[in-house]
Amino acid sequence: MYLFLAFLLVPIIEIALFIQVGGLIGLWPTLAIVVLTAVIGTVLVRTQGRMALANLQRSFAELDDPTEPLAHGAMILLSGVLLLTPGFFTDAVGFALLVPGVRVAVFKYLKSKATITHFQMGTGAQFRTGPTQFDQDDVIDGDFTEVRPRQNPSKPSKWVEGPPQH
Repeated sequence: MYLFLAFLLVPIIEIALFIQVGGLIGLWPTLAIVVLTAVIGTVLVRTQGRMALANLQRSFAELDDPTEPLAHGAMILLSGVLLLTPGFFTDAVGFALLVPGVRVAVFKYLKSKATITHFQMGTGAQFRTGPTQFDQDDVIDGDFTEVRPRQNPSKPSKWVEGPPQH
């Protein structure tokens, strides 16, 4: 029902704002504002997107919870879509989502509405710090293939030869 209301109300709001603003300042200034907000929005989304990607990469590198950087990236992407959509209401929401404080507030609100039952990073491997020593109970399981010595050891493998000679 919420999605239906959004698809119904957003165009009505946009049309009403276009009529009001166009009546106040005229057609060409109204169109110039729409184009200008799209250009400014594109630049801001690109900058914010790079920062969000760097934060996401940092969280993966440090094995932190990537939920918040992913949410920020999704909100920046949504703001880009809203800023490229012609209209004053969508531009206002799009610019608001580019403000980090607004994104944090939206994330906290959405986080309070969600229930996370399980979260796991990686493949479940255990990481140890310090020198590696195995206890008697540690088992190392692996597969192996026996490699026979080469028949002609004077000729190197084609994998270690240089580029083909022409």
